[in-house]
Amino acid sequence: MPQPATRARPTGYPGYSETLPREPESAGTARRLVRVALAAWGLDDLGDDGALIVSELVSNAVRHVRSHSIRVTVTRPEATRVRIGVVDRSKRLPEPREPYEEDESGRGLVLVATPAKDWGTDSLPWGKQVWAELHGGERG
Repeated sequence: MPQPATRARPTGYPGYSETLPREPESAGTARRLVRVALAAWGLDDLGDDGALIVSELVSNAVRHVRSHSIRVTVTRPEATRVRIGVVDRSKRLPEPREPYEEDESGRGLVLVATPAKDWGTDSLPWGKQVWAELHGGERG
């Protein structure tokens, strides 16, 4: 009996995701996940911006969320569009602000918005996902 033909989909689901402990060291694992996904899709040129974005999103979750774990997602809705997200169990939405020069923190969302083409928050029944999108060959 002939086997059905299968082939990898160039865009869309499945993407890459990993559940990580809510701790600062998870940012390194998240950066590796983003770089692996981008390399698999031939979008290595987005690696530095993707690593910066996921680092800041993970850092924000570590600082502001009280659950034990977070979930990092990397999806490719279109051939050159990548969405990087961090899912947590808090319904509290991030509040972007302009930090003062002497502030030691508060720059995370500003740093995310700089290279991102777009960013936002999706409310979930049990929490939220904060995400940012990169487009191949472009900067925000």
